[in-house]
Amino acid sequence: MGLIMPLDTVKTSNPDAPLFDAYSQSVVNAVENVAPAVAQLRLRGKREGREQDGSASGFLFTPDGYMVTNSHVVHHDGQGALAIRATFPDGGEFPAYLVGDDPDTDLAVIQVHGNNIPAPAFADSSALKVGQLAVAVGNPLGFECTVTAGVISALGRSLRSQGYNGQPGRQIDDVLQTDAALNPGNSGGPLVDSKGKVIGVNTSTILGAQGLCFAVSSNTALFVATQILLHGTVRRSHLGVAAQSTGIPRRIVRALGRGPETAARIFKVETGGPVDKAGLISGDLLFTLDEHAISGVDHLHRLLSAERIGHSVALTVLRHGKLVTVNAVLTERPR
Repeated sequence: MGLIMPLDTVKTSNPDAPLFDAYSQSVVNAVENVAPAVAQLRLRGKREGREQDGSASGFLFTPDGYMVTNSHVVHHDGQGALAIRATFPDGGEFPAYLVGDDPDTDLAVIQVHGNNIPAPAFADSSALKVGQLAVAVGNPLGFECTVTAGVISALGRSLRSQGYNGQPGRQIDDVLQTDAALNPGNSGGPLVDSKGKVIGVNTSTILGAQGLCFAVSSNTALFVATQILLHGTVRRSHLGVAAQSTGIPRRIVRALGRGPETAARIFKVETGGPVDKAGLISGDLLFTLDEHAISGVDHLHRLLSAERIGHSVALTVLRHGKLVTVNAVLTERPR
């Protein structure tokens, strides 16, 4: 006859039990801190001319009702109003209003009125370490206030944002990779650390893969949200060109003593734009902007910051085998 052990003896005989208890308590503490501020967003509006309903997540980041979510959640084609309702775990339900969005980082700010729920703090995502605890809170597939936990799998990933009107989106830098499970409806919800501080905004998964989920870093989210509150959008400078990344023949790289073997080739120039006024033409190969070597279109986008609006920049291009340098005064990118 086998030995029957009391349940309390079984619990204490596992030397790893205190570790599991500590892990569980960390997740519980994180959820208790952030979950009250995470809302399920229900949306109704027109996209591509058709009436559509949707569900996603968002979370408060200020005490006066401003919330962060994803741009792809709230962006629509402008045909009629987009109706948003936010439901919080305590049962409070409020209409929400779009303040502004930034498709280039897949982030948006909305606002609700009438709640008094404390907002979680943002952590410094530059201090994150691979392997540390990551907890996602959201509303996947309509299941309210769902919690999943994992770790930070990688830092500094790049992810292509969702483009509109058939155009490819820009590259989002400083993206966090996590194995905390995300599903449709988690979009716009927070990814938090063991203290319940926001380290990222959940944005996407790779279809068909397991444990490959991504969040826009908290530092990017805080910058974008602040810009939206100040300006209604994120201000960026504008060259007035359409370009594509392209390789440079090695003989030219050697001859010019250039590092990167790629650059950005202009294939369309906006009439009356900064580059048009400076004399650049379709086919020019953009090499440098203010002595910054341009490795491709994504790098060029990163250089076109708000600080350069209204300022003259030196652009060096390769045209018919010769280097040409011009000065262009950058304008603010149209909204």
